[in-house]
Amino acid sequence: MNAVLAFLTDPWQHVFMQRALLVAAMSGVVAGVVGSHVVLRGMAFIGDAVSHAVFPGVAIAFVLHTSLVLGGAVAGLATALAVAVFSQNRRLKEDSVIGVFFAAAFGLGIVVLSTAPGYSGSLESFLFGQILGISDGDVLTVAVAGTVLVAVALLLHKELVAVSLDRETARAAGLPVLLLDAVLYALVTVTVVISLQAVGNVLVLALLITPASCARLLTDRIGVMMVLAPAIGAGSSLTGLYLSYAGNLAAGGLIVLVATAVFLLCWTFAPRHGLLAGLRRRTAATATAAAVRAPS
Repeated sequence: MNAVLAFLTDPWQHVFMQRALLVAAMSGVVAGVVGSHVVLRGMAFIGDAVSHAVFPGVAIAFVLHTSLVLGGAVAGLATALAVAVFSQNRRLKEDSVIGVFFAAAFGLGIVVLSTAPGYSGSLESFLFGQILGISDGDVLTVAVAGTVLVAVALLLHKELVAVSLDRETARAAGLPVLLLDAVLYALVTVTVVISLQAVGNVLVLALLITPASCARLLTDRIGVMMVLAPAIGAGSSLTGLYLSYAGNLAAGGLIVLVATAVFLLCWTFAPRHGLLAGLRRRTAATATAAAVRAPS
């Protein structure tokens, strides 16, 4: 019992771990809320695209010696807005437009970085996360941005869900589909940017998609999903960070692995949509059919 208590309390004795735990929890909550809309929309690719779309902004910020986070946010929002506008042409599917601008943004980032030798070490934290090196200012930034994101997501919850389920019906009902698309892309972009410090650019898609996918397996109710996803995201982030502290291992990777382990458990044991539940239904159906065919 004492060992468990020590495991839970010891990290809080260090200021750097206090900051890391707070940012991990907040990033998990925000990613879970916004990621629920992404999963409902069936647009997981946008998370990957945005995580790469911030790259040119980070590259330009590096060259100009300004904030990497601010540069990434500006570039990501610009790319997200472009995707929202060009996706209105129904001749092209959304994932095609995302692919075009994702590749263009990443290409621009590579070109910009080619003008700045010696960049690799400075951008390591952007690619792989550096949650143990964050400052008080970073904690405040994540807290404020996260609060705004969750508030906007809750305020526009019904409208965003309506567009996700049937955008043509939503347009016929008078909803501003283009504006709602832009808002969702902006939410995803800012979520990606504030989560970069926790898991890095390479793994941020998992924090955005995996907890929401777990919640989708566990419930059919969208409201419940919006509660479960941030809980799973925050829980996975905190557990991964604790394990990182105990084993002196990479925090971002462990956060993602914990979330993936939760997903595998949900995929197997979810009450209605898990593997075992499906096997039970098929077994029951087979038994019923055999009973019907059996002679009386």
